[in-house]
Amino acid sequence: MKLLNINYVPGQEIEALDIVKGTVVMTKNLGKDFMAGMKTLVGGELTGYTEMLNESRQIATKRMVDEAEGLGADAIINIRYGSSSLMQGAAEVIVYGTAVKFK
Repeated sequence: MKLLNINYVPGQEIEALDIVKGTVVMTKNLGKDFMAGMKTLVGGELTGYTEMLNESRQIATKRMVDEAEGLGADAIINIRYGSSSLMQGAAEVIVYGTAVKFK
């Protein structure tokens, strides 16, 4: 499955199938939260949160790809990611794009 954040597939004629998406809501781990609080005293990257967001993006992307495969898609174009805080200690990551089939 090709994943592109441009609105075409170079060298391919395409037919748009549908919008596909993947989403996940993750919560903070108490240990990571404690360590992040300590890190704010000295500054620097909050690696526990970076890892959590990377994992969230991977899960959301897999869900989007699964949806596109269900439609028989060959690629997903115009991919975009977003995130938001839903409540104290929980964040949503969403990815969406257009599933396309090669002609």
